[in-house]
Amino acid sequence: MSDLAHTNIDNNISSALSLGKALVLYVDRLKLNNFRSYDNMDLNIGANSVVLTGTNGSGKTNLLEALSFLSPGRGLRRAKLSEVTRIGAVSPWAVAGRVMTPDGMRQLGSGLLQREDRISENSADRRIGRVDGENVSSPASFGEILQIAWLTPQMDRLFIEGASGRRRFLDRLVAAYHPTHAREVNAYEKVMRDRARLLSEGNADPVWLTSLEQRMAEHGVAVAAARIDAIQKLSQAIMESQSAFPCAILTIGGDLEAELLSRPAVEVETGFLEKLKRTRSHDARSGRTSVGPHKTDLLVRHAAKDMPAELCSTGEQKALLIGIILASARLSAVQFGAPPLLLLDEVAAHLDEERRGFLFEELRDLGSQVWLTGTDQSLFKQMKNKAKFFHFEGGLIAED
Repeated sequence: MSDLAHTNIDNNISSALSLGKALVLYVDRLKLNNFRSYDNMDLNIGANSVVLTGTNGSGKTNLLEALSFLSPGRGLRRAKLSEVTRIGAVSPWAVAGRVMTPDGMRQLGSGLLQREDRISENSADRRIGRVDGENVSSPASFGEILQIAWLTPQMDRLFIEGASGRRRFLDRLVAAYHPTHAREVNAYEKVMRDRARLLSEGNADPVWLTSLEQRMAEHGVAVAAARIDAIQKLSQAIMESQSAFPCAILTIGGDLEAELLSRPAVEVETGFLEKLKRTRSHDARSGRTSVGPHKTDLLVRHAAKDMPAELCSTGEQKALLIGIILASARLSAVQFGAPPLLLLDEVAAHLDEERRGFLFEELRDLGSQVWLTGTDQSLFKQMKNKAKFFHFEGGLIAED
């Protein structure tokens, strides 16, 4: 990208953040069939944020998960697709959303492929997608229409557990600014699996192996380049945002990403291809690929304390995560044309009253449609008259 293009983007980010710019993007209606605890559910929302309250296990998070399936990927729980279908249901689960976008109303649908429509009885579960009544090749297409970000209690351990969770978090951030990123990641991982399978069989055709490695190098460098671009822009957005949540310093720990900062992409691609060839014997013995962007990590530091996130207190880690999500949403509003939907599961319970107030103020200024869950309705008193409230009890949902 040219220096002029970067300057224009930087000016747009600064202007949008200072003006609190936000455009319209919301789920107007949500329909579920055989999804988790729901047999059929039809919820009319309109252009409102939503607060869902009720006891644990009443179905609040299930609704957020359903919404997350209107975006690329495996949903906020990363569950097996077959596990999502309601126990005892005859037909598989399906989710449909009527979505208002800057380009007008769109219809999105997602669900588990019917067993009789699979290629074979042993074929893996597969999610299908529909846009405006037409089948699409992959739910990855949803990312070009609707942006969704989420924060769940399971993510509270993001900074202290393995790199895989942080890498998935990173790639969801990147996909908000690079709509094709999920496809590149999926393509890289598929070719990587094909290479591993070929190596495990022994006596692999070197021509075919080289072809797979060339494709791995192409997709891998594209993935790494998108990560660098997104983190650079997000870091700037974090530094420029006037947020009550702590400033996070973000860096990427990955060989390809590091090389792209100092070498042309074509050279990095060639070098990665050579590494793949050199590690064939090792990878054949281990059964896994030893180099590549699938090993990248997202490194986060608390700027004010100059401390790695994993060494911060639990409350500080939560605040850092919220700050990153909010900054990413502000940047997405510029890049995508509207702020994303935010799914915040049990977020208020872990914040003191002052921090909750700051959060609700920033959400209001952002202009996102926000879906919040909690067991105690009093935690959301500052959202009264600003959101639709629904209460779960005895397996039923009712608007308050």
